Amino acid sequence: MLYRTTDRARTALSGHWRWPHFSIGELACHCGGRFCGGEYWHDPAFLDALEALRTEMGGRALVLHSGHRCAGWNAAVGGAPRSQHKQIAADIRIAGHDRFRLLAGAEQTGFTGLGLAKSFLHVDRRARPARWYYPGSETLWKR
Repeated sequence: MLYRTTDRARTALSGHWRWPHFSIGELACHCGGRFCGGEYWHDPAFLDALEALRTEMGGRALVLHSGHRCAGWNAAVGGAPRSQHKQIAADIRIAGHDRFRLLAGAEQTGFTGLGLAKSFLHVDRRARPARWYYPGSETLWKR
């Protein structure tokens, strides 16, 4: 469900938030009001998978670079026109994690869209599984 502002989302979801390690603010659009008022796409299954991934990583924090993006912000940052970020996806910082363990954990917890970058792992739950390398990252993901 899309909430037009993070304030609306906080109000609507207060008392129903069961994901202690993630916040609406870190998953909402980061355009800073340039294009939207902080849109947030709420998907309980996605959040459940993020929590499960954190558990798979031994409880270590998952730092998210990007969650939902409004159409304007997605275009401004060079996102693909049909990017999963326009609904809900996350780019998880790799620093502090073993990249191969993070990837395996993402697969085990039900993420089906996996983008392998130098400094982050993109995860989403698209209907048709997909895996890709961001420019210059392929050799980092080879064992």
